[in-house]
Amino acid sequence: MTTVAIKDTDNRDAVRRKSIEALTPEIVAYIDECARDEHPHSRLIGALHKVQAHFGYLGAEQLDAVAQLLQVPAAKVTGVATFYHFFRLEPRGKFVISVCLGTACYVKGAERVAERLQEELGIQYGETTSDGMFSLEGTRCLGACGLAPVVMVEDQIFGDMTADQVPALLEKYMKMSET
Repeated sequence: MTTVAIKDTDNRDAVRRKSIEALTPEIVAYIDECARDEHPHSRLIGALHKVQAHFGYLGAEQLDAVAQLLQVPAAKVTGVATFYHFFRLEPRGKFVISVCLGTACYVKGAERVAERLQEELGIQYGETTSDGMFSLEGTRCLGACGLAPVVMVEDQIFGDMTADQVPALLEKYMKMSET
């Protein structure tokens, strides 16, 4: 009878190291705290929020790391990340442009402003320019109906927007990125 040596197939330590490398020490500490909870899967959304807050989106490597460290199936992590509209699976541009499509803005010409933005940027809603500078989003009400139509870039509101003002708005942010 010959004896066959069984190769050690336990790679838990290697997987944990790789997962830790994909995240920051602060996020790892948070997830470790969550994992000690009686129901660690109930802390998944909080962990994903922390990851997205740091990286700007949820990449495949980070999703896998959260699954491994929290000991939650990868399918569940991906399911949560794709179910909730707040989570992004692709990087966003340096500047996120949100066009208000609420009733007041729409009636006052938001569609023309949006078309001009799409034309100038060469992207549609939900996309990011190839240089990573701008992302374009449509949103419902921004709460500035008296200034309709409204465009928000990052946290700054631009009211009474017209399609003709779009090139100057984009130029302003292009210059900001050069400094």
